[in-house]
This record gives sequence, C-alpha cells and structure tokens, in this order.
Amino acid sequence: MLNNTLVYKFYYGWWKNLDKTIFLLVIFLFSLGLFFSLASTSLIASDKLETNNYFFFFKHLAYVLLGIIILIFFSSLSKNNLFKLSIFLFFISLIFLFLVPFFGIEIKGSKRWLNFLFLPRFQPIELVKPFIIIFLAIVLSSEKKIHIYYKYFISFIVIVPVSLLLMMQPDIGQTLLIFSSWVTLVFVSGISLLVFFSFFTISSISLIYMIFNFSKFNYIQNRILSFFNPDTGTHGAQAAKSIEGISSGGFFGKGIGEGTLKYKGSETHTDFIISVISEEFGVVVIISILILFLFFIYSIFKKVYLEKDEKVKLVLVGSITLIMTQTLIHVGVNIGLFPTTGMTLPFLSYGGSSIIGVSILSGIILNLTKRKIN
Repeated sequence: MLNNTLVYKFYYGWWKNLDKTIFLLVIFLFSLGLFFSLASTSLIASDKLETNNYFFFFKHLAYVLLGIIILIFFSSLSKNNLFKLSIFLFFISLIFLFLVPFFGIEIKGSKRWLNFLFLPRFQPIELVKPFIIIFLAIVLSSEKKIHIYYKYFISFIVIVPVSLLLMMQPDIGQTLLIFSSWVTLVFVSGISLLVFFSFFTISSISLIYMIFNFSKFNYIQNRILSFFNPDTGTHGAQAAKSIEGISSGGFFGKGIGEGTLKYKGSETHTDFIISVISEEFGVVVIISILILFLFFIYSIFKKVYLEKDEKVKLVLVGSITLIMTQTLIHVGVNIGLFPTTGMTLPFLSYGGSSIIGVSILSGIILNLTKRKIN
C-alpha cells in the first residue's frame, strides 16, 4: 500500500508540513558558504597546510551534507520527542564543555576544543548553544505553582557555570552570545522591567569586574585593551587588514581569486570570511547576504507572532537571537567595531562544529515552524 511507503511518510510526515521558505533559505545560505569556500578561501587554507588543493572544500562539503541530514532528523521529530531529546543532549554537551579545561586542546592561547580518539576535533559550545536555548525556554515557560522569580533564578544558575567555563577557555565572543540570548529570553518571558534591568545591571557589572580583576582572564583583558589601543597588541592589526580588504574591494569587488587578504591571515576561511568575500565580490554582495539573514529572521518572527505555545515562542526567539547576535559579532569584528573574538559567520564560514551547531538549530526552528497540516 502507498500509505506504508517511505516516500509517502516522508512527504506527508515532513516535507508537506515544512516551512519551505525557511528551509530553502537555510539551504541557499549553506550553498553560498560552499561557493565562497571553493572560489576564495579553501585553496589558500589548503596551501598553508600543504594539503590537497580542494581538501578544505571537500571537508566543508562533507560537514554541510552531514548538517543537512542532522537538520532533517531534528525537523522530523514530534514536538515532544524534540524537547525530550534536546534536554538529554543538553546535559551530554554540557559534560563535554566541563571536560574542556582538563582535556581540551590549546590553539593560539585558547583551549576550546576536544579531540577524542573516536571523534574528530570539535568545539563543545557549538553543541551546547541550540540545546541550552530549549532548556532555558522550558524553565522560563514553566507554569508550576512556584514563586515566579524562582524560574529566573534557576535559569541564572544554569547560565553562570556555562559563562564561566567559556571565559576560562577564554572565549569572550561565545560568552556574550550565550549571555545575550539568556537576557533576551528572560525579557521576552514577561519579567518586570524593574527586576530585569536590576538583574541585567548586576550581572553585567559582575562580568566586567571578573574580567578585569582575575588573572585567569588576562587574555580577554588584552583583547579588549588592544581593541581600544591597537599599538598594544596584534588583534588591532588583524582588524586593520580586514578593513583594508573591505575598502580595497569597493562596491563591486576585485573579482574571483583577485583578493589578497586571504594570503595575510590564518583564519580568513572562518573568522574573517565576510572580509574576504567583500574584497573579491564587493560590498554589494555583503549587503545582499545580510538582507538574506534579515529575511530569514523575519520569516521566523512571523511564526513567533502567530505562535500560542509560550515554550515554542521562547525557543524561536532564542534561536533568532543566537543567529542574529553571532552574525552581528562576526560582521562587527570584520569592520573593526568589536575586538577580535574568533566568531564564525553562521552557515557560511568553514568549521565543522559551527556547521553542525547551526544545522541542529535550524532543524529545531524548522520543527517548531511546521504547518499544522495532516
């Protein structure tokens, strides 16, 4: 019988109910990342490591294909199974994050990665991010008869150790990303404005105090200070090269393969991808990419506006905040507005952990924005 075929189940159980606009935007953004990887950055990255010319491109392609499989898996789950699995995976990924200070690999002064024999090197925070959003949404949307502020306190207790672990790595970019997502969720959940701003002020002051008064965070101090005084460190030089690349590309760019920025830095295929694209393809392409991101965010916001389930609404808002804030930080670093943080551009940058993380997040978004059609 047709009803029992895999094709029938796939179509009626997943594809028919899927928000095609959001799905196609995700696929298109991934495709753009692959195109720019092939056209501008992968050959240089491979040359620097003396590997096959297309090594990074094929590795990037493999991660994207794996990411799409993961996206389909998470988007095809029932809502209840999605939340149950996400809570389980949140605690698993949290254990990995706790292992980083003890077993992590240090690269360029930061210890952010794990490298187990049975797994490729990965960055645990990229797995934590999508699942912590779901965990926080469940806590903040709780309707149990407890004091209303207990759930905010519980969410704070969850955020503090994660933020501290990130600062110890050190990773100020991911710390700000997690912190801003939590602040947004707390605000959207309906907390009193007076309590919100009091809590936000105390948390921010505590964070700044820790950064500038504990020797463990000297690396973060140096990054911030070198941003305001480029002569005191190398991070200002990275930003200067990035700005120079964007300026030299102008509005329409130098042309494919004609850029020089990719030869001058070590992270041009990850943390400075937007500058490399701008130099070769022009500011017009960067503006077009940012418009795509805005349309992606707008498409999700339309669903948030119509959503009645508070938990689902918070997950979608948190997901939007993660993607939007990460994009803003990446672009801000590339144009010299923020200190160098080591932040990839969602969907477009090379990086296995980043691609898998954003694929999980996209799968969650697609799951919770599915049309209610049977």
